[in-house]
Amino acid sequence: MLFSSFLFLFWFLPAALLLYFALPSLVRRISGGRVRARALFFLRNAILLFLSLLFYGWGEPLYVFLMIATVVADYLFGLWVSASSRPKAVLCLSIVFNLGLLFYFKYAAFFFGIFGIDIPVPRMPIGISFYTFQALSYVADVYFGRVRAERSVVAFGAYVSLFPQLIAGPIVRYSDVASELGDRRHSVSHAAAGARCFIAGLCKKVLLANPAGALFHTFAARGVGALSLSGAWLALLSFSLQIYFDFSGYSDMAVGLGRVFGFRFPENFRYPYTAVSFTDFWRRWHITLSSFFKEYVYFPLGGSRHGTLRTILNLFAVWLLTGLWHGAGWNFVLWGLYYFLLLVLEKFVLSRVPVSTPGACRRALTLFGILFGWLLFAFDGSESYLTLPRLGAFLAAMLGKNGAFLDNDLFDLVRHLPFLLIAVLGCTPLPRKAFAHIYKKRGTFGVVLPILGLLLSLCYLADSSFNPFLYFRF
Repeated sequence: MLFSSFLFLFWFLPAALLLYFALPSLVRRISGGRVRARALFFLRNAILLFLSLLFYGWGEPLYVFLMIATVVADYLFGLWVSASSRPKAVLCLSIVFNLGLLFYFKYAAFFFGIFGIDIPVPRMPIGISFYTFQALSYVADVYFGRVRAERSVVAFGAYVSLFPQLIAGPIVRYSDVASELGDRRHSVSHAAAGARCFIAGLCKKVLLANPAGALFHTFAARGVGALSLSGAWLALLSFSLQIYFDFSGYSDMAVGLGRVFGFRFPENFRYPYTAVSFTDFWRRWHITLSSFFKEYVYFPLGGSRHGTLRTILNLFAVWLLTGLWHGAGWNFVLWGLYYFLLLVLEKFVLSRVPVSTPGACRRALTLFGILFGWLLFAFDGSESYLTLPRLGAFLAAMLGKNGAFLDNDLFDLVRHLPFLLIAVLGCTPLPRKAFAHIYKKRGTFGVVLPILGLLLSLCYLADSSFNPFLYFRF
């Protein structure tokens, strides 16, 4: 698919930017400046909606109609909720509609399979987990009075389908961009900052996530008895680096592109591997998803306001849904419940133990728990060697069942050590601070560096066939 190769993106983007900025300027010039600013923004939103549907339709020609149906339905639900004398019933209809589509395409085969029923289900539309949550959160926010119902179907359609973050997040709530849908500012400085953010995300994805993913699959594909302790840990570290740089890289690309088009998308990652606790990790990892479940599941269920038992049950519901959101598979259920147990233990047991632990120790223990969680996450059945039955053998290898080194494990570790050190360093705030310092002190070099990163990424893309986006599957 062209989505996975970036080829479509790199001819689409220049054309999209040209159309978005040139057409409104041309209209204003032809009219002699008599076109109102509101009309120009309507035109820009219409262009964004057209570009977004074109972008999605190129990869999903049939499912673009499903997106249009979602846009129209939730636009009408929003108007209906704001005008109805029974808004709760309308909100329930919206929930049934949106989650019904999501269940059919993403979960029906899994749940019916539990009862031994085999049903034909079409391939899951790309990004349905993201744009469904965005549309549903809008209707919920209208119901709770947090935002006014959008009167323009074009503006609402542009919000739901915004192509920079359409297929893999971050999850943007309507309140995040409501004002910018009607009045946003464009400037060279904002566009330049957005371009730098986009290139940083591209470098994360292409230069760090892809090599880490290739390394993980090289080790994970080995036979059960051909994986040593060092090889298993190297594979797990590689997967942890891949999933972070893959998803945070895409998020940076989305935030950067959004800024070029005048939008300020919310931050989605804040150096999660530097967390000092599991609670802290989830304040830093996929921030928009954590915020969604907190606002629309945890708080409506009562949060922590009704005693310990009720709080634990609410956390159980949130983490079961978080696991299932990532995929219809038992490994994702186990992964969600794993974090439920860790967070309950941290909240109700460890927080009450009067023991002072140094920050470095807490970071190390947290990171160890995160790595084990990724072990559950990785065995999702996407490859024959990544099935749950193989998980036990992989865990045994991590504990040293097959010895410390086998074959060329030591050679592989030494050979990839420079890349791993660079990638681990990239998980910290140090590179960002260094670039900010360089850009402030030496502005010219701060411009040249992103250009070099872009050229290096393009060269790598031209020479590489391994280029998956992990979160496209979710």
